[in-house]
Amino acid sequence: MTQMELTFGGATYDAEFDCERLNAQQRRVYELMRDGQFRTLSEISLATGDPQASVSARLRDLRKEPFRLTVVRRVRGERRSGLFEYRIEAKADTRAALIRSAGGNQ
Repeated sequence: MTQMELTFGGATYDAEFDCERLNAQQRRVYELMRDGQFRTLSEISLATGDPQASVSARLRDLRKEPFRLTVVRRVRGERRSGLFEYRIEAKADTRAALIRSAGGNQ
């Protein structure tokens, strides 16, 4: 099955230059995070090779259509440190549809 291609937008977005790159980032972030483990932006960035700002944006995108996943944020350590961890959660039917659309196995 073909992989889902998302559409992005914004004042500085240019599909010719950005579409393929952003979709690839989204796939990497989703593939890593679909296991439901908590990770910091730094840990996600290190694992995917994508900049932390891009990882943060892709996590925000996972909250939107067509994903509509829950992105959970929690504090690691003391709140004053400002270090947050993230994980994604999905209903079983949403997870199955996403895996199928990404061309993976359930």
